[in-house]
Amino acid sequence: MMIRLPLAAALTLCLSVASADEGMWTFNNFPAAKVGQAYGFTPDQAWLDHVRMASVRIAGGCSASLVSAEGLVMTNHHCARSCIENVSGLTHKDYNRDGFYAKTTADEARCPGMEMNQLVDITDVTKRVQDSTRNAQPETFNDVQKSAIAAIEKECGTSDDVRCEVISLYEGGRYDLYKYRRYQDIRLVFAPEDRIAFFGGDPDNFNFPRYDLDVSMVRIYGRDGKPLHNAEHLSWSDGKLKDGDLTFVSGNPGGTSRDMTMAQFDDERDDMLVRGLTRLSELRGYVTQYQERGAEEKRQSNDILFGVENSLKVYKGRHEALADKAFHAQLAANEKALRDKVMQDPALAQAYGGVWDAIDAIVQKDETYRTENIALGRTMGLSQLFTIARNLVRHGDEIGKPNGERLREFGDSRLPQMKAATLVNEPIYDELEIAMLTWSLTTMRAELGADSPIVKRVFGKRSPAQIATDAVRHTHLKDLKVDANGNVVGGYRQQLWDGGKAAVDASHDPMIELARALDPDARAIRKKIETEVDGPMKRQQELLAKARFAVYGDTRYPDATFTLRLSYGTVKGWQEGDHAVAPFTTLAGAFDRATGADPFQLPDSWIKAKARLDLATPFDFVTTNDIIGGNSGSPLINRKGEVAGLIFDGNIHSLGGDYGYDPALNRAVAVDSAALLEAMDKVYGAGRIVKELTGSATAPAASK
Repeated sequence: MMIRLPLAAALTLCLSVASADEGMWTFNNFPAAKVGQAYGFTPDQAWLDHVRMASVRIAGGCSASLVSAEGLVMTNHHCARSCIENVSGLTHKDYNRDGFYAKTTADEARCPGMEMNQLVDITDVTKRVQDSTRNAQPETFNDVQKSAIAAIEKECGTSDDVRCEVISLYEGGRYDLYKYRRYQDIRLVFAPEDRIAFFGGDPDNFNFPRYDLDVSMVRIYGRDGKPLHNAEHLSWSDGKLKDGDLTFVSGNPGGTSRDMTMAQFDDERDDMLVRGLTRLSELRGYVTQYQERGAEEKRQSNDILFGVENSLKVYKGRHEALADKAFHAQLAANEKALRDKVMQDPALAQAYGGVWDAIDAIVQKDETYRTENIALGRTMGLSQLFTIARNLVRHGDEIGKPNGERLREFGDSRLPQMKAATLVNEPIYDELEIAMLTWSLTTMRAELGADSPIVKRVFGKRSPAQIATDAVRHTHLKDLKVDANGNVVGGYRQQLWDGGKAAVDASHDPMIELARALDPDARAIRKKIETEVDGPMKRQQELLAKARFAVYGDTRYPDATFTLRLSYGTVKGWQEGDHAVAPFTTLAGAFDRATGADPFQLPDSWIKAKARLDLATPFDFVTTNDIIGGNSGSPLINRKGEVAGLIFDGNIHSLGGDYGYDPALNRAVAVDSAALLEAMDKVYGAGRIVKELTGSATAPAASK
């Protein structure tokens, strides 16, 4: 059971001074001096630059780190699930079930569609972005800003090997240009079995004690087809991390909402999260039913079910936090404190006093469009083939427009990523596609209503299952030609991309026709939201950010934005009711917890290796580092900048971390570096990886 009062008490500091260990800090505004005062270690610029360059982002979500000079990358098993699933499908294996280990580099398997981004430069472009919209009206704000950002990103994106993104920080108070180096040849090196990577399954998810080896190793290859040689990588620690030690987490937290107004918090609690919980609950039941068709269907859909169950638990935690009366009251008190300070200063009151009421009105406007937007947008994204078709239809329409007028994802700087996602050679399973598209269309009809003109026009006399079956069975979008390295060199999908609008307009492919039928309405609702909600909201959020800067200064951290951040903390358990939760578990605990039945069934490899293992080796542990979703796969490092662990989760209390941080209860959960070596060495015989990580063919003895 979650304990609320300490969290609410901690939030009194959220809008003024960050509490101890709080914050997901940008690398160009890290409070090194504050860390030095608290812990006797002050990270210098060289230390920060090294950690930044050794950290990478998985483009589709999650974090990772370079851990050898030959391009070896460490991330979570659940962050590489799509890669493992795709490699399994292409080779007719089940590596999620059985595990994967490449004994040589020649055995390392290419991950279709996987991309790594390395942050190489950060530039402040606030003045340029804000100057572009200074005289813009609310209804044109979004278009004007989008055009300015597209121009900045295009100037930066000098080749397909570069990815440039203008990032809004402090809800529009600052804009930074992030320049990434792109790596697209990623190959699977090592992954344990699901039963140990996700030991405990959904019951243990977001809980502690834990006994998970949630790790995968992949390798970046260069354009020459050889492993990437990189000087900047994290060294491995000695495995002697102990209670109270200083720790850092470098990763890409997906998003927080700590700077929202009460109108936005209440909208999340009363509408957005409720919708999400309903949709995810229905989808979980639907996917679970699909899995009952057979072992192959279960393998195909395991990744989907994992994501749904994980998201469902996150949404529940967020909703419980906002529904807690004490928590909600403290959020309201924080807003009132800022608002009172603004209104007490005549100049500030004149400039920013109307922000809160303006945001409230925009939120109400957004609510009127939400059902249609979700039905035509997010819900339809569950089908791979429909997503591909929609990308092709939109690419044909967008490519002929000026860069600044396109949908943002089709801007020149982002087009290489869109092309890669559209032409990726991933396995596609007809029955799964039919099931997912049927669910999407059924949900869309339920949301819009059977009498909706959109539903009548698109469905006609056909059922969702009939539409989905016809589109999946008869589409040619599955047809791709690839070379020996898995690179797409032809096929119908490639023809439509290269042929642009003329080729897409001439296509009678049933999946293209379905996407084409829905796209005008999807575009129309998106345009309404961009014009009437997003633009006006961005204007007000910029004003609110300026109000916060005026009252509290610029020493705070911004909300997370799926960009690289650095947090600091210590190894530390917590008090749960009347008992203390110790910070470490051991390998022995995994065997004690095992029941022989899923989700508490250890894989056979672990049972056979038990006698060889040092069961006192620390397995998983917790720290006070401030993290959120997206930090999965982040390296947990010590003051020397060495790998001491691998972040894979937070505890149950961290689920309210979207809205606030409680140092007494919020904990990050990591796999210990000693457990990683012990398992790779003694369970999996992965000596070449151990040697690459440590320089020794045998894992060093683990002790605390």
